[in-house]
Amino acid sequence: MAIVESSLIFRFLWGLWAMLTKAWKESRVRNALRAFGRGGSAAVRGSRSCQFLWREGLLSRSWESSLTNGLITAVLNIPCAVCKWIYRVGKRVWDGSVCFRVVSTVCGNPFLLLGIFLAVMLMVPHARWDNRYALLGALVLTALFAVGSGPKVGNRMEPGAFGPYYIFFMGFICYAFLASLSWSQSVRFVGFHLAAFLLAVLAVSSVKKYEQIQLLVALALVGLTIAAIYGCYQGVTGVKVVANQQDLSVNAGMPGRVYSFFDNPNNFAELLVMLMPFTYAMILNAKSWRGKAAALFSLAVCGVALGFTYSRSGWLGIVLATVIFIAFWNWKLVPLLIALGLCCVPLLPETIYNRILTIGNTKDTSTSYRFAIYKASGVLMKDYWLRGVGLGSDILTQTFRGYPPMFDGNFPIHTHNNYLQVWAETGLFGALSFIAALLYQLKSGVKAFTSCTDRRVRNLLAAAIAGFCGILLISVAEYTWFYARNMFTYFFLFGVISACAKLSQRGAKA
Repeated sequence: MAIVESSLIFRFLWGLWAMLTKAWKESRVRNALRAFGRGGSAAVRGSRSCQFLWREGLLSRSWESSLTNGLITAVLNIPCAVCKWIYRVGKRVWDGSVCFRVVSTVCGNPFLLLGIFLAVMLMVPHARWDNRYALLGALVLTALFAVGSGPKVGNRMEPGAFGPYYIFFMGFICYAFLASLSWSQSVRFVGFHLAAFLLAVLAVSSVKKYEQIQLLVALALVGLTIAAIYGCYQGVTGVKVVANQQDLSVNAGMPGRVYSFFDNPNNFAELLVMLMPFTYAMILNAKSWRGKAAALFSLAVCGVALGFTYSRSGWLGIVLATVIFIAFWNWKLVPLLIALGLCCVPLLPETIYNRILTIGNTKDTSTSYRFAIYKASGVLMKDYWLRGVGLGSDILTQTFRGYPPMFDGNFPIHTHNNYLQVWAETGLFGALSFIAALLYQLKSGVKAFTSCTDRRVRNLLAAAIAGFCGILLISVAEYTWFYARNMFTYFFLFGVISACAKLSQRGAKA
């Protein structure tokens, strides 16, 4: 112990910790938070500004009972209604059939089928993946959900759980297709959005209790963990350095970036950021040491794989996701987490440390090229800021070719920013509906967290919100939907937030 205490590293870390502790005790932020905890929270919640942000708007309050929501719900539930009618007509025959009982049992657990589908989707190598598989899978899962709903009165599609704004956004997706400068180049993106929408609806509609959403998330983590194991294998054995993925002039000595079963290291990193926070919840929720060990193993391999991607936006995304999850769990630990993180930076591998130093460095070609893309996008948006060019990156790429090229003579293939991309495709009102859908979802998740009494659901909800905030941050510097599997996972996460919110509401009513 004396050797440790006399070491320079120990004395440096101890001095840093003492300095941060003293600064924290004397800070206004700490005093404000203490006042908040002693009862100031009631005053804050009672303030006009907080009430304005926290209140349920007229549109949101009336949405569930509105004619529009009722019509959309009825249309989506037509297959379920047909299956229920067929079951009622031949109930004696169906109940007496062993084959039907087996099929109805399998189809009566749609969360299990959805989880298996997601696990498989995350494990298929890029060369063997076709985005049409997702649309086909979503349609098949919807059909199986309808078959399973026959004997079960309460099983139905629940698009109303998303509130009004996501439905409005889907309406603008339809508009973007119909108003597209080229229907032929936009049609396949209709399939992508339909698949994403169905996966989100299935996620919220198939869950009735905590054990079901736990299994659904666990299966998705199985697929992610296997992809991460392969990513770690690539990191150990080495992959080819791709010049357009890393500027070696400012990233000297950096090895090739791993991509696992996906097309690009950034795509892989985005998937990790979206789903990794669920391992935090699984560690807290697991009842046995085996469950905690499995979740810890998943967290470890995913963390190592994320490091091997050398994705700067991915690292920032997981940092934000982790801080948000810790803040939900116990906000008092956030300063400690930040201090520990800063202390660990010098202990990182040299290649990762050097990569971190390039964040915001305009000499890095990947950074400077983004600004060239934003500039080109700004020129195009002067003409299409209101109506948009149409659905999908294909038609946007074609439209870019009608404008001056970038400094290297090339044209952008997308805007490198989710929000700008949605604006360019769907127009101003499509972008506004998209932002409203995101804000409404986050607000609904936070409100559900504060009212939820089931600790396990709270942990899963915190993880889902954390992962979603992580990908929202990445979306500022990346077009995360360019790789369709990321888009499907994005809206699956969207659905999990609504599913947890639904469980918390049912728990509160009970």
